[in-house]
Amino acid sequence: MIKTSSLFTGIALLVLSPVLLFAQGEMRPFLFTFDRTEVIVLLSLLLLIAMLLFAIWLLHRIETIKQVADRRRTASRTGYRKYIQQLDTHQLGRLITMIRKRKTLLTLCLSSCGLASWAQPTGEGEPLLGQAGIIITVVLLLIPILVGFAIMVGKASRMLKRYRRKMDMAEADEFAAYLRNVDGEEAERALVERKQALDYRLTDTELSGPEVPADRLGIISIRENSGLPFVAVKKKAQRRPNIDPQLRKLIVWYLVAATCWLLFGTTVGQYLGIKFVAPDADQLSWLSFGRLRPVHTNAVFWGWASLAMIGLGYYVVPRVSNVAIASLKMGWYSFYLINAAVILGSLSLMAGINNGGGEYREYIWPIMLLFGVGLVLTLINYLKTVAKRTTREIYISNWYIISAVIFALVISIVAYIPWWQNGLGETIIQGYYMHQGVGMWFMLFMLGVVYYFLPQQLNRPIYSYSLGILAFWTQILFYTLIGTHHFVFSAIPWWLQTVAIVGSMGMVIPVVAGTANFLLTFKGGWYKIKDSYTLPFFLIGIIFYFTGSLQGTAEAFRYTNLLWHFTDFTVAHSHLTMYGIISFFLWAAIYALVPRLTGREAPQPTVGAHFWMALIGLLFYTVPLMYGSTLKGLMWMDGKPFIESVAFMMPYWLWRAIGGSLMWLAHLFFAYNMYKMLSVDREALDIGETAIQHASQDSLSE
Repeated sequence: MIKTSSLFTGIALLVLSPVLLFAQGEMRPFLFTFDRTEVIVLLSLLLLIAMLLFAIWLLHRIETIKQVADRRRTASRTGYRKYIQQLDTHQLGRLITMIRKRKTLLTLCLSSCGLASWAQPTGEGEPLLGQAGIIITVVLLLIPILVGFAIMVGKASRMLKRYRRKMDMAEADEFAAYLRNVDGEEAERALVERKQALDYRLTDTELSGPEVPADRLGIISIRENSGLPFVAVKKKAQRRPNIDPQLRKLIVWYLVAATCWLLFGTTVGQYLGIKFVAPDADQLSWLSFGRLRPVHTNAVFWGWASLAMIGLGYYVVPRVSNVAIASLKMGWYSFYLINAAVILGSLSLMAGINNGGGEYREYIWPIMLLFGVGLVLTLINYLKTVAKRTTREIYISNWYIISAVIFALVISIVAYIPWWQNGLGETIIQGYYMHQGVGMWFMLFMLGVVYYFLPQQLNRPIYSYSLGILAFWTQILFYTLIGTHHFVFSAIPWWLQTVAIVGSMGMVIPVVAGTANFLLTFKGGWYKIKDSYTLPFFLIGIIFYFTGSLQGTAEAFRYTNLLWHFTDFTVAHSHLTMYGIISFFLWAAIYALVPRLTGREAPQPTVGAHFWMALIGLLFYTVPLMYGSTLKGLMWMDGKPFIESVAFMMPYWLWRAIGGSLMWLAHLFFAYNMYKMLSVDREALDIGETAIQHASQDSLSE
């Protein structure tokens, strides 16, 4: 994965390298006009890179066709055996029947098988490309060129696909000719042996024999209650779980909708990042920063992360309970309600209709009520499923998942009921709601998902069930106390601020326990990372779980709170946790689950591109912001003017835009991977099946 993604990473850096031109010299808000040489260079490079990508794609398709041609030229009697080895027992049975029928007819007959001087001033002080008429002319000329380029790409793609299919069909005909001309006795004997090998099944009595096992000497100690209610099923690459097709459809729709909200929410976030370096990009009220920022946060919170988590929960909860989901209808109702809430919420926020109560609760209460009803239906569904489980114990994944849904309902009710929403009460509730939303909804739910998928992907049980229980209860104990550490040095009672700081220190216990549990589960299986495209996502999520969570503890102390609060450090921290932990865990679980549902894997190069762009983009986003915000906080503590700190942050906001661009590109790759895992290649030709059909038709015609 690392090797195949290096090309995509290099291209992304090449695309973004012209942006560094804007960082030279004095930093100031950037206006997108054509009177800058850097813009001409950037557009030229983008055009060249588009042509380079098309050339690379064309070379790849030609190389694929060349490989097919080489395979045909080198095909021989031995070469066709690989197709025979790939046939299943049903296809082999049809071949054997065909050969036996031919033995009663005529003797086989032998047959052959073949087949930037532009932007210089005009002399009047105005750049040529700064003229409105010239710009309109250039745009009008570019439109047919781009349309023609797109048509050329489409036609080339269709032509290459037709040619590839034609070559596959020719190879299938050659294989069919080979099957018609092989010796009947030899072929029948080989095929029968192969079919017997495929049909062979163990009797499950090879070791024990036909007798009932009994411990007559009393030397085996069997513990009825081992304390470990779940043992990870050994992973088998070729087998797929026997999952209800209707449940599969429900899960897929949750994940597809979540992917759409990820693209929408992060596209809005990408535009907001651009506004930091180009604040005058638009003059529309619907696109103002104050309206778009909550659209971004709420879309990725309630649309992307929440829908993806609930969809994964619909797989994990019944799976570890060893029963079917209680109600598919409830799952669909919840799906419609949550999507309706995010759609209506996004429109209302852009229109300026909001709750005004604080961060992450900008949706007005009727819209959030739809989301709450969806959570109630989800909770009822999960509880009914666990209640009818066939396992004796409740596996720890269901502890985390169901508790997360309960906490999400509790904090939403507390945050939206107006009885205590006055003065300091509203501030305290805001801190409680905001922090519990991250820690007791997203984090708690995702830890439950990881407790299922990480052991499954490593093919080993979780290292310690006890550590998982310790982390569970200590997180509930300490995390519910720390909301007011966002309001240190405020009018909130000093003792309540101290309780929040102590609770933040106590969070070291569940974080260290959970991190140790996950990393020790890797013990003896680190070598599997290089052969897996899901484990790197899990590993990065675990690393950020440790660093991001303990960073939150460090921010809670009074001095660091005075230094970092109200700076961009909190923005970097929130992305380090919500993106580095929640999103990476979600991607890991989705890449592990969807192929098991559909039987189709994502392309390895684009998975690698997704991983590295997301990781590098996150580091480009967070590290400069944390460094610059520390200096910004020191400037405030020294009494420097506020506007001076704003100008000082311009280079770091540029890095924020660059990192956000890489993250956004990574999401495009993820969406493409989802498409490949869910789509059916209708043009792919099963050469073995086609050859058998052709050979059978020829046999009947004889």
